[in-house]
Amino acid sequence: MFTVKQDGLFDAPHEAVVIGLFDKNQPLSGIAAKWNEQLNGQLTILLKEGDISAKKKRISKVHTLGQTAVKRLYFVGLGKEEKLTFEVLREAFGKLFKTLKEAKLTEVAVALDTFTNERIDANEAAHALSEALLLATYQFAGYKQKTNEPEKKLENIAIYTEADQSEIEASAFVGRVYGKATNSARTLVNTPSNLLTATDLANYAVKLAQKYDFEYEILEKDDMEKLGMGAFLAVNKGSTEPPKMIVLKYQGKETWENVIGLIGKGVTFDTGGYSIKPRESMVDMKTDMAGAAAVLGAMEIIGELRPEQNVVAVIPATDNVISGDAFKPDDVITSMSGKTIEVKNTDAEGRLILADAITYAKHHGANYLIDVATLTGGVIVALGVHTTGAMTNDEALFEQLLEASIETGEFIWRLPITEKDKERVRSSKIADLNNSPGREGHAIMGGAFLAEFAEDTPWIHLDIAGTSVTSKEHDLGPAGATGVMVRTLATLVERFE
Repeated sequence: MFTVKQDGLFDAPHEAVVIGLFDKNQPLSGIAAKWNEQLNGQLTILLKEGDISAKKKRISKVHTLGQTAVKRLYFVGLGKEEKLTFEVLREAFGKLFKTLKEAKLTEVAVALDTFTNERIDANEAAHALSEALLLATYQFAGYKQKTNEPEKKLENIAIYTEADQSEIEASAFVGRVYGKATNSARTLVNTPSNLLTATDLANYAVKLAQKYDFEYEILEKDDMEKLGMGAFLAVNKGSTEPPKMIVLKYQGKETWENVIGLIGKGVTFDTGGYSIKPRESMVDMKTDMAGAAAVLGAMEIIGELRPEQNVVAVIPATDNVISGDAFKPDDVITSMSGKTIEVKNTDAEGRLILADAITYAKHHGANYLIDVATLTGGVIVALGVHTTGAMTNDEALFEQLLEASIETGEFIWRLPITEKDKERVRSSKIADLNNSPGREGHAIMGGAFLAEFAEDTPWIHLDIAGTSVTSKEHDLGPAGATGVMVRTLATLVERFE
């Protein structure tokens, strides 16, 4: 898809050439000035009249009318040069590729060096370019009957730069891996639950393991009963679909030590159980496995890039439905850790399956734990739909994750867990823990409950209930699943110290 070149930008007959434009309030310079010369100064006139804009993320198109070998020029507004960040650049590229997709272009050239500043070099720009291409043009295929008319796609991008060709190719590859894996997670989350059961999710994970030579394990219901995974099995009791505990192991070091555990909630559909959700709240509960999708997406990146780290991924997969056998409020269940739990709310099921998954990740040698889950509506009330809630018991681990989230533009905000919060989840009079001690601080209660199973192991909880899907199209994708935390988790693993 990408070819890197140093010469020929002004001579090759491209469908379009893309140029970055900073708001400098001065005459056109560099590559833009050369195009201006070829077009007899017309770009200067168009810039003055506002037909070309350097405002941030503004896309301007100019037809060359046969004056050059190139048919069109696309200018991408980057705003003030000193304010350009990686995230702004990636979003600008995303908006560009949406525009090019609508124009049904099949090949373009990008003057990459026009998208750099003192903080963003050509390698970072290449990463942003390739990642944005995959993210912005993603569409969930769906299940409508297809027409026979083939869709035109942007298949060839020539990157022109004075930077080292091999380094640019490597950076573009990494960006492509990040974008593709995020889209893989999006597709899993967008898939209806009748077509993505726990078994289907396990089969997907096995294919991933076979492709990237991961060690894997799929626990069946009998295995879980022998291991005493009573919390996970309680949630599955009402279902005719068998549960699966999915484990993927990637060993990037000679010895199995300093292992990072990634745990993803895999509830393929959540009715709420006997604490049943209202009709409006039950729609889109196919997305309740977005945590599992994030972990699988991160493992795809890890499989492609092969970092020198050890990682174990653990995904408890089941649905939460109602039958005569389903678990009920007031039930008392025993988790794999031995801790007993009084069930006050069967719609607080995610923390139950994660409890056993966290214990099992430690069983596989995880020295650090990061769980990802669409856990609570409370986090949306607290932080809205653009910020992921986070809780932790370890400052150093959290700082590394925070840096990764800033780098990827997947913003997180830390919520506290106080001693009073811990007392609330331990408030049951007949069991060790209460799975839902009240609506107040609901998101924090979910995290505090999981902290009881992390115990002294460094741990972070990420509540993506608000960020895993979006109702609006945006610069880097359509409405629907976002694939949030795929890139943050992978970046954490790559940079982990």
